[in-house]
Amino acid sequence: MIMAIVLFMIILFLGMPVAFAIAASGFAFFTMRPEIPWTILVQKSLSTTQSFTMLAIPLFIFAGNLMNSTGITSRLVKLSNVLTGHLWGSLGQVSVVLSTLMGGVSGSAVADAAMQSRILGPEMIKRGYAPGWAAAVNCLSGLIVATIPPSMGLILYGTVGEVSIGRLFAAGFIPGFIMCAFMMIATSWSARRYGYKPDHDKAASPSEILHACIESIWALLFPILLIVFIRFGLMTPSESGAFACFYALFVGLFIYKEMSWEELKKCVFDSVRDLSVITMILAFSGIFSYGVVFDQLPATLTNALISVTENRYLMLFLIIAMLTIFGMFMETTVITLMVTPILVPIVQQYGIDPVHFGIIMMTVVTMGCSTPPVGVALYTTSNIMKCKIEETTHYAIPYFIAIGLTLFIVIFFPKLVLLLPNLIYGA
Repeated sequence: MIMAIVLFMIILFLGMPVAFAIAASGFAFFTMRPEIPWTILVQKSLSTTQSFTMLAIPLFIFAGNLMNSTGITSRLVKLSNVLTGHLWGSLGQVSVVLSTLMGGVSGSAVADAAMQSRILGPEMIKRGYAPGWAAAVNCLSGLIVATIPPSMGLILYGTVGEVSIGRLFAAGFIPGFIMCAFMMIATSWSARRYGYKPDHDKAASPSEILHACIESIWALLFPILLIVFIRFGLMTPSESGAFACFYALFVGLFIYKEMSWEELKKCVFDSVRDLSVITMILAFSGIFSYGVVFDQLPATLTNALISVTENRYLMLFLIIAMLTIFGMFMETTVITLMVTPILVPIVQQYGIDPVHFGIIMMTVVTMGCSTPPVGVALYTTSNIMKCKIEETTHYAIPYFIAIGLTLFIVIFFPKLVLLLPNLIYGA
């Protein structure tokens, strides 16, 4: 399996699309193991995409696109502006708060960053914000959706690692809000340095905040309903994805009445385009994952790590360093599918709760969307804002510090992360 991994890295660096790089390396593994029937190659490719739990991914992607077209997003922007308009770099603060609120709507860091760059970017430039600064705050604030449910990464991690998705959803809230606070502090510090003044002289009144909350109530209710329905057994994560689609259509057609036939067709087209790539990666990763299990790679790496250190925190930092490097070169979905079956048994050997580790892992690998040289969100926001990647990376430094501080708290205070899951589901 090591040879297949090396082949994967080589052809990926040579520029082959990720899905085909996974397929080629998985195929190579089977050629090196003549004792394995070739029928397994086909079976694993199909079975990975036919998992009932995986059905949550296309449903939530479609629901996110629907919600962006129903007026929910525009109302969340208004609420965010009411909450943060009196702070330095007010539109940047709107981006951070909107990412926190949108965690329960889009579920995708890249989609969230692109959407916010298109909505907030032009107004940021009009107010004199540097394009690189606008791209940086929209790009890095999108990382908050890595933990706020319904995170696509947490669904993948929970499915592949056989970890409760309901507990993962509940565990994501507190780290998400902590990251939001640190991001807002980073935005305020950065905005003061560059002279990006507040929109309003004073904070909004309680009545203004209440009015904005009532106007956005349908979006704010969504993540709460998800947790409640999953907790009390009314829905599985996959069924909650179907509920999300129905919910978005209902709000768009009958409450806000902003969903047109053309908008619906565009949502379907965008969702199919996004899913075609994800489905190919899922199918081919099934072959790769089979090779990982067949060669007992988790057990081998566990023994290797234990021989290096028995300290759980040192082991965690080694894993974080590895995931950070992976994130610089591979997509979040690929990393999650490839390394989850390897790492979950390792962390359990060290007595680390897999739910706690899932929050750490998804924060780190999603950060890869925002890091060069292959950061999808970094390229997307820089392209939308028409600035160089180097400029965006320069302005993003305070936000990387904010992410680092969040990870520090998440790593060293596991009881804080597991507080909500233990309250909702029991210890």
